[in-house]
Amino acid sequence: MQPLVRIGTRRSLLALTQSGWVQRQVAAALGAAPEQADEVAPLVEIVTTGDRQLSGPLTDLGGKALFTKEIEEALLEGRIDMAVHSMKDVPAGQPEGLVIAAVPVREDPRDAFVSLDWDRLEDLPEGARLGTASLRRKAQALAVRPDLDVQLLRGNVDTRLRKLNEGEFDAILLAAAGLNRLGRSEVIRSLIDPLANPPAPGQGALALQTRLELADAPWLKVLHHGPTEIAVAAERGALEALEGNCRTAIGAHARLDGSRLRLTVEALAPDGSARWRAEGETSESDSGQAFAFGRELGLEVKGLAGDRLNLV
Repeated sequence: MQPLVRIGTRRSLLALTQSGWVQRQVAAALGAAPEQADEVAPLVEIVTTGDRQLSGPLTDLGGKALFTKEIEEALLEGRIDMAVHSMKDVPAGQPEGLVIAAVPVREDPRDAFVSLDWDRLEDLPEGARLGTASLRRKAQALAVRPDLDVQLLRGNVDTRLRKLNEGEFDAILLAAAGLNRLGRSEVIRSLIDPLANPPAPGQGALALQTRLELADAPWLKVLHHGPTEIAVAAERGALEALEGNCRTAIGAHARLDGSRLRLTVEALAPDGSARWRAEGETSESDSGQAFAFGRELGLEVKGLAGDRLNLV
């Protein structure tokens, strides 16, 4: 059977788990039986620069595009028809000719605190070793606990959990969504309050990216979730306003409450010594209006922070 939709994905277990879920939905939308999914919508594994370079912080390696560049090149060259990204890894701007065509229903957007001995960040002993690869998580942790020894922790989820279990860290911070999708939610000791410490813009959501000519494909429409699109659009509006990359500690948390869209945006000094916040709400609207609302709050935070925002 000739493939109808080739789906590009990173090779990590989490990426393949996420893309496998998308693959099954696409196959069903194409009218194929579950056992035909690999034929009608095969997964095309692509190794990104971010997957190859695991030795240093993302701030030194080029930022978010490290996890999307090679996959986007495959899309533009016609080697794949759709890419599945973790939304938090997708830069605010889109390359010419590509579009985020669908946003599936969101998983839990919160950060997870994982430890063998402690239930919460606040419970850690003085000078405890906390592992994370995120500048935002580092800054938020230090804002609460400036005594902590926050160390770089990169690699896939299993690698990070193994290092925790081997005693390299007293605790680590991970995205709850990834642990849930991998069936590893039992390791979560507690969840970080997303209002006190907003997660990365788009965290917990997937981005289905295509070329412009495929953006209205019927098999994409069945995967799209409107409320998630609106919430994520607001968060990404803030991301764009703050020129967010891996050198900027930014958090944003949007939630729909009836007809109201509420958004909290935060930026922090990398060492957690200062944080700037803005909050607001508006009537639920389309994604374009939500993006503009997020951008407005992001600019408010940027004005508060001034030139102190990107001092890495």
